Amino acid sequence: MAFSAMTGQSLFYMGENDLAHKVLAIAEEEGAERAAYALKLLQSEGRLSIASTGKDNASGRLVTHTYEVSGPTAIILTTTAIDVDEELLNRCLVLTVDENRDQTRAIHVRQRSRHTLNGLLADQERERVVTLHQNAQRLLDALPVVIPMAEQLTFVDGRTRTRRDHPKYLSLISAVALLHQHQRPRRTVTHAGREVTYVEATSADVETANRLAAGILGQSLDELPPQTRRLLELLDVTVTRIAATDQIDRSVVRFTRRQLREELGWGDTQSKVHLARLVDLELVSAHRVEHGSFLYELAWNGAAGRDGGRFMVGVSDPSQPVLPLADTVEDPKIHGYDPSRSGQQGVQSGAGRGPVGARSAGGRTTQNIPQLNTSMASQASVGVADRNSTDTPNTTESVIDQTPLLSAVGGG
Repeated sequence: MAFSAMTGQSLFYMGENDLAHKVLAIAEEEGAERAAYALKLLQSEGRLSIASTGKDNASGRLVTHTYEVSGPTAIILTTTAIDVDEELLNRCLVLTVDENRDQTRAIHVRQRSRHTLNGLLADQERERVVTLHQNAQRLLDALPVVIPMAEQLTFVDGRTRTRRDHPKYLSLISAVALLHQHQRPRRTVTHAGREVTYVEATSADVETANRLAAGILGQSLDELPPQTRRLLELLDVTVTRIAATDQIDRSVVRFTRRQLREELGWGDTQSKVHLARLVDLELVSAHRVEHGSFLYELAWNGAAGRDGGRFMVGVSDPSQPVLPLADTVEDPKIHGYDPSRSGQQGVQSGAGRGPVGARSAGGRTTQNIPQLNTSMASQASVGVADRNSTDTPNTTESVIDQTPLLSAVGGG
């Protein structure tokens, strides 16, 4: 079922089985904003119910009517917004579009190809492939899946929202096993006089789910939206390159928003929004200079997070043995306790620094900030900008009287 938008009460008044085992697709998340509460309940509870007043046909009096809508329902939403209802997001799997230039080029090639004879024939082939996949899915039986090694699996547990993400991971393993049901033996067990047929997930199914979880659940658990994450990684690469070329520390590299736009080719709104989010999360530091403008410093060291390592979801390798719970529960690192701190019955630790300290000294003036020349791409060395430069200063982001493409504090 596909809709462009939904009102707040529309889902509650659908037929009882209209949404059962269906895919509900909404063109834009903004169009479902008023129905967000119903969508969240439908995902969590698998059903909706509402009590509403109406007129009794016989007596004409107002009476209470109950309406129920049954699930389960798969929901598909798309959006270009950065801020989306967090309570709705943690019930979903978040997939993002590749915004790299190579992907854009590949899309252009595909778009041009669709207007050729080969493109026409490819459209016909697409219909055949879709029909083939639909028929293949009809061969699957609705069988329960058992994960024999479930108690040995691990999952990241540092945030409360993982209580919802962990079942997604287990469901991912079950889905992989279910798709391979014709390559797995069907097992039968008798319980309370009833025969139950099921399939078992294998270590290969867990390994496949782990690879998928890194890309799917890893994005869901990342505190940064994908576009903001991409900006952070691009900044890391650029700042590292400049620091290595000029033999300076990364921490002294500075840049303005205009320089960022020119280097990355991003629009003003795009760079402003994502850079502000990085500043809010203290991954980028903003330093106010003259005329109310800012110089930015990359505070993230980049050591964690490259190649997706930071965002693995803490899953275990099914080929490796796992220690019993009794062997690990007393490890203070698991609880996050500091063994050097006093406990409830121990001697209390002494006071730290007083709440009020000496007044800090004044900072460095902007006249003491050496600058690079006007091109980040040229990777110029650290030094004072050429005062004879003919570059026109930016009225909102200029630093002193020149606009460097990258600046460095403490240069010689």
